[in-house]
Amino acid sequence: GLSRFEERLTGRTVTAVETRGKAMLTRFDNGTTLYSHNQLYGRWMVRRRGSYPVTNRQLRLAIHNEQSSALLYSASEIQVLTARQVSEHPFLAKLGPDVLSAEVERIRGQLHAERFRRGRLGSLLLDQAFLAGVGNYLRSEILFVARLHPGRRPGDCDDGELRRLAAAARSVSLQSYRHNGVTNDLKIARALRAEGQRRGQYRHWVFARGGQPCRVCGTPVIEALAASRRIYHCPRCQP
Repeated sequence: GLSRFEERLTGRTVTAVETRGKAMLTRFDNGTTLYSHNQLYGRWMVRRRGSYPVTNRQLRLAIHNEQSSALLYSASEIQVLTARQVSEHPFLAKLGPDVLSAEVERIRGQLHAERFRRGRLGSLLLDQAFLAGVGNYLRSEILFVARLHPGRRPGDCDDGELRRLAAAARSVSLQSYRHNGVTNDLKIARALRAEGQRRGQYRHWVFARGGQPCRVCGTPVIEALAASRRIYHCPRCQP
């Protein structure tokens, strides 16, 4: 169990927290890294020290300072690693750059890489080796903001289109992270919320809005399948 690492980590300072897709790396000042993978069910909670939530989830890890506790529930995998073990980790080694931390130029580089140029964008954006951290709703929203059809390939796009896509991947993902999953234009979302619409109605540009009018041009949004999962696009804005 993790209890055998308690002495190594007691009194240490957390120096950084990094995401790699659904994995998280918590780095300590002695070179140790805590690797955790939440899958779909793991959840971190930050609470006042000594205050634990009422939950049926299993507490897997607790990190405390004098005032607060960071509590990890239901995570499927937790490991304590050295720097070398992080660099050689079989899951992390397969991942592309993380969408929340990669610079736009790094994402553009992935789009120009030979191994990715022939993949259809609708499937490529779910390939964690291409870009880690993009989930199903994000791919539809990224492609809409970039004004690119899911069936296009990087090799078919000109440089301006690839620049738009790289910028959208970064901006849409960051907005979603900062605004509780809202990828729609924030002004539009606020106006729709003020009108009484539910979160599911104002949250996205196109995702889960099949048959409804595009927020830009009014054309009905198309729902389809790509990589066996739902994907949405506007046939006029994303020809």
